[in-house]
Amino acid sequence: MKRRDALRLIGATIPAIALSSSRVWAAEDKFKLAIGQRGNWENSVCELGQNAGFFKKQGITLELLYTEGGGQTQQAVIAGSADIGIGVGTYGVMGASAKGAPLKIIGSSMTGANDLYWYAKTESGIKTIKDAAGKTVAYSTNGSSTNLVVLGLQKTLGVKFTPTATGSPASTLTQVMSGQIDVGWASPPFGVKDIDAGRIRIVARGGEVPEFANQSVRVMIANAGAFEQRAEAYGRVMKAYREALDWLYSDPAALDAYAAWAGTDAALAKRVRDEFYPKKNLAPDTVNGLDKLMVDAVTYKYLPAPLQADQVKKLVVAGTGPLAP
Repeated sequence: MKRRDALRLIGATIPAIALSSSRVWAAEDKFKLAIGQRGNWENSVCELGQNAGFFKKQGITLELLYTEGGGQTQQAVIAGSADIGIGVGTYGVMGASAKGAPLKIIGSSMTGANDLYWYAKTESGIKTIKDAAGKTVAYSTNGSSTNLVVLGLQKTLGVKFTPTATGSPASTLTQVMSGQIDVGWASPPFGVKDIDAGRIRIVARGGEVPEFANQSVRVMIANAGAFEQRAEAYGRVMKAYREALDWLYSDPAALDAYAAWAGTDAALAKRVRDEFYPKKNLAPDTVNGLDKLMVDAVTYKYLPAPLQADQVKKLVVAGTGPLAP
């Protein structure tokens, strides 16, 4: 081989070597995730997806922290102790952003609120949420989607009660059974066995607030500074998330994985997925009903006024740029 041809071959090889090196470096991308409420179907995507290898395939390693609810999740992202927050109430995110919090909405976690329900002890005499007038009704944390739905139930049904933050489904059940709280909240599979055994009864569902049906009540958020530094890597996180979500709805082995993770059985896992979490409701790439969400956020005093178009464009980056499907 002539020296000129050899040099040409080496020159052609360098970009390939550089690309290979870049991919090796990308394999070390690590993200800290804060996720509200371990155990429910929606919040299983990242951990089960990581266990199944979808994030590794995209060169991503996740460090997962489960919180008491969307309010705690949001604070972790704002503080920079988490790069991504999953399952955060949309009202709270918009309100925090309007006050200057460094947040980006990178995806929708849940459209609609059919997965959430409220319950009372069977012997309490509370059979519907209207029977809870003047009583305490639980939500997880301030700014969470459960907070949003409790406010929506009051508005929709015209019932006045006392919304009360109670934390996780487990701590809420303890407070209900001990008489500290009149009406608790949960999402399946938590509490389903207690309902079937007759210890508690469902008195309201999130679906009773019709305005939420086509709204992204929970979103995925990123710390704005971290996102701006690693936008391409965030794009790979979302690609892995989509692949993991597809797997959860297509492979029977995913139901077994969820059942083991949530401490339940495969039959209940299938019931939870099919009855409470239609796949379309978990589609991440569009934040649905944003204009109506802003109007309600003003009504409930999360926002002083609807966000301006430039504020929305700055905040909501789901499905755009490096996050595009």
